Amino acid sequence: MARTSFLHIKKGNLWICAATRQNVNAAMVFEFLTRFADTMQSYFGKLNEENVKNNFVLIYELLDEILDFGYPQNTDPGVLKSFITQQGVRSAEQQTPIGGGGSKEDQSQITSQVTGQIGWRREGIKYRRNELFLDVIEYVNLLMSQQGQVLSAHVAGKVAMKSYLSGMPECKFGINDKLTLEGKGKSSEDPAKQGRAAVAIDDCQFHQCVKLTKFESEHAISFIPPDGEYELMRYRTTKDIQLPFRVIPLVREASRNKMEVKVVVKSNFKPSLLAQKIEVRIPTPPNTSGVQLICMKGKAKYKAGENAIVWK
Repeated sequence: MARTSFLHIKKGNLWICAATRQNVNAAMVFEFLTRFADTMQSYFGKLNEENVKNNFVLIYELLDEILDFGYPQNTDPGVLKSFITQQGVRSAEQQTPIGGGGSKEDQSQITSQVTGQIGWRREGIKYRRNELFLDVIEYVNLLMSQQGQVLSAHVAGKVAMKSYLSGMPECKFGINDKLTLEGKGKSSEDPAKQGRAAVAIDDCQFHQCVKLTKFESEHAISFIPPDGEYELMRYRTTKDIQLPFRVIPLVREASRNKMEVKVVVKSNFKPSLLAQKIEVRIPTPPNTSGVQLICMKGKAKYKAGENAIVWK
């Protein structure tokens, strides 16, 4: 539009947009927008219209700090909270304020933290109880043909962590010996001997705290963790993907203004395992006038505003 490009992401019911008149790296812009949204959530919780209106001064201050002449500088919430000590105003649902509140001792360590060798963690952190939480989150992206044949499939995963540790601890995670890096061929076993039991990762991306040299030599993730919430690594794999569900759609055009859709969902995992918060969205044409639903299990609802039938 008038030689101006708009790049945007959607978080809940909000659109976060960046505008540029130059040929910028689109992936970098989307990564920055995502991290900026995570930074705002770390300050005032849920990202919605009410919280944005209540914290517009804080948002301007964050933008002024993490952007310099349009170039991203520092988006680490742990570092930003050291010198942007303003507390975020939260909605009525969220009573306890998040972020801010640095003491004089914390502010005196800002320079050493930002310019030091370990910029993602300040010194002198103390907790009465040391805790470390790790979550592995995977997203399965699948494209199937009308006959049910898998055309493409890949798994995008990430390791999300919360660390509340005293001092400057060094954490070390061992990697399964059956894990291989497809691109570099790094593994502790011969891939020919591993067979189908091996998990081949096409590519992975680590947080800046991870020591890459030890990962390549010792096949282990060694790092000094940031304080609070952070994303340790991302990975992607496309080999030997075991799909958790099988979706079988049947679409029949009954007449010129009527269409019948039948969807069958089957699980591929063992009966001893349990899946939660399953949701199936069936898109409908924008000019749909009415929907008749028949459910054998669960509950289905037609959402006209989203042009979709949602089954839970």
